[in-house]
Parts: sequence; structure tokens; C-alpha cells
Amino acid sequence: MAAAENPIIAENPILIVDDEPDHLFMLKSAVGDWGHAIETAVCGEDAFRMAGERVYSLILMDVRMKTPKDGLETLARLHDGTGPNRRTPVVIMTAFADWQDAVDALKGGAVDYLGKPLDLDVLRHSIDNILLRPAVTEVRAPEEGAASGLIGESQAFKDMLDIALRVAESEATVLITGESGTGKEEVAKFIQRNSPRAGENFVSINCTAISETLIESELFGFVRGAFTGAEGKRDGRLMAADRGTVFLDEIGDTSNSFQAKLLRAIQEGEIQRVGSDEVLKVDVRFIAATNKDLEKLVKQGLFREDLLYRLNVVIVPLPPLRERTGDLKLLAEHFLKTYAAKNKKPVKTLSEGAMKALMDHSWPGNIRELQNAVERGVILARGDVVTERDLQIRLGAGPSVPQPDPAALQAPDAPRPVQPLAKGTLEEMERLAVAEAYANAGGNKTKAAEKLGVTRKTLAAKVKKWGMDGTPSGNDGAWG
Repeated sequence: MAAAENPIIAENPILIVDDEPDHLFMLKSAVGDWGHAIETAVCGEDAFRMAGERVYSLILMDVRMKTPKDGLETLARLHDGTGPNRRTPVVIMTAFADWQDAVDALKGGAVDYLGKPLDLDVLRHSIDNILLRPAVTEVRAPEEGAASGLIGESQAFKDMLDIALRVAESEATVLITGESGTGKEEVAKFIQRNSPRAGENFVSINCTAISETLIESELFGFVRGAFTGAEGKRDGRLMAADRGTVFLDEIGDTSNSFQAKLLRAIQEGEIQRVGSDEVLKVDVRFIAATNKDLEKLVKQGLFREDLLYRLNVVIVPLPPLRERTGDLKLLAEHFLKTYAAKNKKPVKTLSEGAMKALMDHSWPGNIRELQNAVERGVILARGDVVTERDLQIRLGAGPSVPQPDPAALQAPDAPRPVQPLAKGTLEEMERLAVAEAYANAGGNKTKAAEKLGVTRKTLAAKVKKWGMDGTPSGNDGAWG
């Protein structure tokens, strides 16, 4: 294609780095014929110097030049520096079919990895995709929302985001895994924003917030008379998401009967409204998330194995905040700025003591817990500095919960005492709230759930977890 016919032209020159003169000349001619301005370098040192002097749209670099790892070393220097090309996308190429080179390149921040001799069609496709792709830095902007966990510089964060970016360009079904509060929905939104379906609807469904009897009608819709109260026909959320993306949060909490119908929707693109035999076609991309071990649930007969295989075409694992301590300061400062503006407070910074308290905390609630702590600190701050006392981390994430009478913690059908937890933690406060509501409801899970504003299923999981109904307590059923 001639340059004039190419709608995808780099705003700034493309830098090509290769120590083989013939290969460098070929690349310069080919990429230049596609309409791009080209600059060249014959070694990593020259590339690093040139990258410090002007901005490039993309850097195409060989791995093994003057030294065996010259390209990888230059990549690391570029991304660790402060120059104008610190975030410029880098494509690595090599004549050696070395998987470890590919792994090292991607971990070092390369956005693609191509083998030599290069297929020019593959090269062009890679360049065009990169130039069309929104900059990763866009997800760091404040307009993405205070709840966003997509802020970070740590390797764990970069590895996760790289997988998310790669899968975004496809139509593959995605399974996002991670502990509660790690930002699974934000990653799902990020995948949708960077996908071919970016301009269509994104429908988010919290599977734990909808009762088992209603989730099918919510997703698939229903017809008049399908059940008591169904006075007319209604489309479900899958129809609302047609041509867009559906995010199913906490998919591990759904029933086998619902999973069977969901499997059909994923495999065949077909659904039926509750109470109807009419088959409807939907074009939806599915992204699911869970904080549970789905393989374990499969072995227990609680999750369909065929659905698991359909969902985990690509897995995006989210690291807990304790494995991203290098990002904690960046996240805290983002939340500080966000909530200072939202609450019209003159808060500008965190004290040294406050930052130390943040760094010393284990963050079992992950980014959501950090977000709440910083918001609380901003609200309680008396001046322009948030102190350790304002954060209230060591005392728990909020006002103290009244300690109920120990006898009240014994529900009528619970012959064994409630499992004790460390005083002042989020989990302890949650346990106390559940125990109090459960006891006040006389052991009635439905009433207790209504009092707490959660589903009966969630309440039942908590009751079982802490042994309030006489069953052995466990660690499943994290809230959130």
C-alpha cells in the first residue's frame, strides 16, 4: 500500500535499531513505504542517546546486537529513565527462537515480540495495532474514577496490564481472578475500552447481589406470566449488551442450572426469556471474575467444568496489594487528590507517619480498603496534611462497632461459640455486624440479610464461615 493510501501514520518518527546494515536498510525502506518517518540506530547506546533527545511514536529494536542482550538492556534503560520516550511502545525482534528472550522482553515492558526473518505483513499489523491503541497512561487519568486500581509502576502491575491489553484486541472470553478489592471490574472496563467493542454498552452484573431465583430473568429477560409479578415482556441485560460486553462478577456464586444456560449463551450466542420457548440471538463478549478457586468448586460439584473451560480462554490474574507495595504510594496519592477535590478539602499530602502506616499495613481488603482509608483520612484531616491518626488504620477502617453480649452471638441453632478474630480488623467488625444481625433476627437468615442489605446467599455464607449455625468455620465467602 502506498503511503498516501495508509490511514495509520505515526505522529512522530519510528526509531529502528539493528546492527545488521542490510536488515536495517530493508526495514527502513519497508516501514518508510508505509508512510512513516524513520530514524535509525545501529546499537543500543545510540538508540538510548537518540531517545533522550526527541519523542518517537514507536521503537523497533533487535535483541542481540553488540552484546547478547543489548536490546533488552536498552529497553530496561529506556523504561527506567525519565526521558521523553519512557512510555514509548517498544517492539523487540530477534533471529533466535528463544522463549526466554520473549518473556524477558515482555516483562521489561515491550509491547510485542517478533521473530526474524520478519514477516512484513505481521510487522505492519503489529505497528498499526500499536499506533491505534490508546496510550496505557490514559488509564491513570483522574477521569477514570477514584475506584480504579489501574494505577501502578510495579512489575506485577505491568505484567497484568500487558495480558489485559493483548486479550482486549481479541474476542476471547476472559476470566479475571483475584482477591476481593483488587479491581477486577476496573480491569474488565479497561479490556472493553481497548477492544473493538469499545463504543458499545458495558453491562456489569454482580452475581452475588441478585438472588438465585431472579438472576435468570435479570440476564435473559422474561415474558408475561412467567412468574408471579411478571405483568409484561421484558428484555434481560444480555439483550441490553448486544454487540457490547457483559461483565459477570463473582461467577463462582451462581447455581449449576444458571451456569448451564449461561454456557449456551457463550457457546451458541442464544438465549431464551424465562417462560418462553423463543430462541433469541445475542452478540456479546463475556468477561467473568471470581475471588474463588473455580477448579476446586468443579471438584466439589459446585461449578460446571465445561463452563470453566469456556470462561478461562484467557486468565488475567490480579495481584493483591501486598504484592504491589511499590504502587502503594502512587495509589494513595491518587486517592488523596481525588477525595480532596470531591470533598472540597485543602488536603495536599500525607504525613511521614501516615505513609509509614500505609506501608506497614497488610491490606487484606486490597485497593478498596486503601481507597476507603485515604478517603477517611481526607475527611478527618484538620489541615492540609493527612496524619496517621486521620487514617485510623490500626484501629480498623471506621468507627468502632459496639461489642454485643457474647450470649447474643449464639444464634438459636448454633451450639458452638463464634470463631474469634483479631480485635479491630475489618473482618472482626464484619463478623460482629453479622452476628448481631443474625442474633437479633432470631437465627432467621432472610431477616438478617435484609437488615444488613445483602443477599440471603451472602449472609448464609458468612454465617457458615464463622460457625454461627453450628457448622465448622472456614475461609470461603469473602464479602466484596
